[in-house]
Amino acid sequence: MRAAWFEKFGDAAEVLKVGEMDAPRAGPGEVLVRLYTSGVNPSDVKKRAGSFPDLLDGGPVVPNSDGAGVIEAVGNGVDRERVGQRVWVYQAQFARRFGTAAEYVAIDSARAVLLPDNTDFDAGACLGIPAMTAHRTVFADGDVAGQTVVVTGAAGRVGHYAVQWAAQAGAKVIATASNAQDAVMCDAAGAAHVVNHRGDSFAADILAANNGQRIDRAIDLEFGANLDTWIATLKTSGTIATYGSVAVPEPRLPFFKLMYMDATVRFIIVYAMPEAAKQQAVDDIHKALLEGRLQHRVAERLPLEQIATANEIVEAGSVRGAVILTLD
Repeated sequence: MRAAWFEKFGDAAEVLKVGEMDAPRAGPGEVLVRLYTSGVNPSDVKKRAGSFPDLLDGGPVVPNSDGAGVIEAVGNGVDRERVGQRVWVYQAQFARRFGTAAEYVAIDSARAVLLPDNTDFDAGACLGIPAMTAHRTVFADGDVAGQTVVVTGAAGRVGHYAVQWAAQAGAKVIATASNAQDAVMCDAAGAAHVVNHRGDSFAADILAANNGQRIDRAIDLEFGANLDTWIATLKTSGTIATYGSVAVPEPRLPFFKLMYMDATVRFIIVYAMPEAAKQQAVDDIHKALLEGRLQHRVAERLPLEQIATANEIVEAGSVRGAVILTLD
């Protein structure tokens, strides 16, 4: 099978290889998926750069956790009726070496989720990390109906889904965007207001959009850079749900300010979500897909042979939306 892999950590163009590799077989409890798309996410490129130092201990790594395709075979203990199902795959390259940047992946049957006929394989490759992370940011601390939720980076991979989840659950969503095109996307996703997170009046603009009232929940991809804003805008017992902090990777926490606010700071990564939370996300995603309620934003679509370019695009942070590899 065609596959991409790396045998050492480093720059994408230097360490990523594309070639032929033996196809896997479905073991007990697994399915063999013929993949047609593979999603490239920030956690994937960070692993390739060396964020998990022991990742290569067992040999080369086929990157990427998300993808979509068709089940071609099943292992012992899996219903043979699953053969032929269209599925989306999540958590393929976590605590193991073999991800979705290949024509085939053998994976636990529970991680290969039925993909409705009304959803294409490109969208299927967006659901694992982006849509599931977004689901957790919105619902990890209870119902958001009637609450005010701010979503930063709302036109990006996770933020775009977070706006939709929150708005469809009955929250008033204030989205942040830095240009008119992204603002249009936020409006279409269900945001009630859009503010510019790059302005000097970011906190004041959030409060103005909420009629001067403090907010219930912040969903943030730049925790360190925005922490002062949340202290200025979050109500007592409010929550900050964060899944990134690139600009300020090791922020200092103003302990007493947060304590006096009775604030909750929730750090989120999809791999560490409780299984119950993963299953709830999977169930809600499936229902939303069947009902046609999720918008998907694919920014770049490249062949597997251009995986290094795809990694560089993700690392540059210059696109809004998912970066997809095709394995047709």
